[in-house]
Amino acid sequence: MNALTLPPPIGAQPDRTLLARGAITVAALGVVYGDIGTSPLYALKECFNPAHGVPLTHAAVLGILSMIFWSLMLVVSLKYVVFILRADYDGEGGILALQALAKHAAGGAAAGPIVIGGIGALGLLGAAMFYGDSLITPAVSVLSAVEGLEVATPLFKPFVVPVTLGIVIALYLVQKFGTGAVGKVFGPVMVVWFVILGGLGLAHILRVPSVLQALDPSWSIGFFQAHPAQSIAVLGSVFLAVTGGEALYADMGHFGAAAIRRAWFFVALPALVLNYFGQGALVLQDPSAIDSPFYRMVPDWAVLPMVVLACVATVIASQAVISGAFSITAQAMRMGYLPRLKLVQTSGEAMGQIYLPAVNWLSLAGVIVLVAGFGTSTALSSAYGIAVSVTMVTTTLLAIVVALRLWRWPWLWVAAGGGILLAIDLLFLAANTRKIADGGWLPLLVAAVVMLVFTTWARGRAAIARAAAADRVDLEAFIGSLAAHPPHRVNGTAVFLSSAPDAVPHALLHNLKHNQVLHQHVIVLRVESCDTPRVSAAERIHAEQLPLGFWRVTARHGFMESSDVPAFIGIFSYQKGVPAEKLKTSYFTSRESVGKERIAGMSWLTQGLFRWLHRNAGRPSDYFNLPGNRVVELGRRAT
Repeated sequence: MNALTLPPPIGAQPDRTLLARGAITVAALGVVYGDIGTSPLYALKECFNPAHGVPLTHAAVLGILSMIFWSLMLVVSLKYVVFILRADYDGEGGILALQALAKHAAGGAAAGPIVIGGIGALGLLGAAMFYGDSLITPAVSVLSAVEGLEVATPLFKPFVVPVTLGIVIALYLVQKFGTGAVGKVFGPVMVVWFVILGGLGLAHILRVPSVLQALDPSWSIGFFQAHPAQSIAVLGSVFLAVTGGEALYADMGHFGAAAIRRAWFFVALPALVLNYFGQGALVLQDPSAIDSPFYRMVPDWAVLPMVVLACVATVIASQAVISGAFSITAQAMRMGYLPRLKLVQTSGEAMGQIYLPAVNWLSLAGVIVLVAGFGTSTALSSAYGIAVSVTMVTTTLLAIVVALRLWRWPWLWVAAGGGILLAIDLLFLAANTRKIADGGWLPLLVAAVVMLVFTTWARGRAAIARAAAADRVDLEAFIGSLAAHPPHRVNGTAVFLSSAPDAVPHALLHNLKHNQVLHQHVIVLRVESCDTPRVSAAERIHAEQLPLGFWRVTARHGFMESSDVPAFIGIFSYQKGVPAEKLKTSYFTSRESVGKERIAGMSWLTQGLFRWLHRNAGRPSDYFNLPGNRVVELGRRAT
């Protein structure tokens, strides 16, 4: 779908065979719903956390079940599956894609710096919050699964944390191999998981069918009336049942909206509702089961196999979040919010399967600290939710902009529908703010650090660009001077990377000054990252021939595509007939250094951070996939 047209009707999809639709639906089930699919391990139990002070009564159980059910229906089903999935940007989703779509909807630069700056800030805030969530999800999910060992026998209690750490470490160690092969089994495993979730729940519902009264929203209202002091705290635990909803939108580019909708409405949602209501039925029968209602539903002989299956399911849930962190980091790098980091493409077929070592090891360190520091899923759940709730608020605000300005929906409809969804998001956010003192500060701290890095890098790069513009040499005037005083020409093609195609690259000036030669064919190449997911083949390369064998070339790529300069040059060579043989083409880059001089508009703290980021950024040759034996790197002072 073109990003700047009205969304297609819900359910619209390409013509596929029934088998193909089923396969992609199963695949979506495995990746997209891993996080929300493992929430039954801990969500209901945490709603009756003794710290909340809610008595375990019949009305309280039905009230909380009602809140969980209607949260799933309103937040996940209505907001994300029905509404947000319509906001695709050339088929891509996620908070940064929504940010770019909202900027276009607002009118781009014509909307003014305040509007565009506000939209940009919302997108960056949501992305920063995702990093906090990406640390807590693996920790709380795997820990809650392994805690099932305590249900089998208390003798296993001392081994819960070590086993969890072992699983987490193994999970992060295998990331470098990619998720392609492992991903093929994700879907079938999660199908089994959801079938068991639904089956266990249905078996207990049949014993206490009165639990289905909780479908009536009046039980939710009654709970708030009966427990006004505890309701907000409990709502923060109810929110655990919908964490993972953002994955629906973030992973849309991998599977398409139709497959994600089918997986939700036909498998995930029914299984989750049945399981939560089954847990409620069990607790109504046996209040002591509230210590671990999920595992108490399982027959004694099946507890250990269920622990193993739960661990596999939580690993899948964690994998989705880890892959999401890789994807959002790559997007942020290509959009200019992060320095270049080493990026490994782990699949020759699926472009989205990437691996970033720096992100992987930092995430592993954070998860280890969380598991070892908090020790239990109950303690960790106190820190869980605040980051997700902030992301959900930013998503709703950006989607409102898209609905009003791009889809041209009547403002009354948007105000009413968007207002209700925003009110629910803000209510959950208010509930989760109570968790800040008990550990919720941690994801907020992570998000604040990420946000600082985002803004510092963007501002620092802008300052470098201004400094470079001050001493730029016009390219066409430079070529004219060469005609008057021609240098010695050598065979081959030289590619000079430049951020300003109208100016002479510093590497070209330094090479001519020190080596006093010029290649027969000279390509001044600018690689431009667009705020669209992908760039069409027709718009990929723009080339302009200049005198004396010079070419001015702009290569464009989307934020979901890689910056593969040799591939761009290959396309240019084919289109224009300019020779660019691998062994006769040299690539010239500049290695910038940032001095200690004051950068205008930056404090000493942000300037120091920028210098550190700049010093530790990846080399241009790695980022642009340049062949190591054909690269000439020349240094220059950036400030």
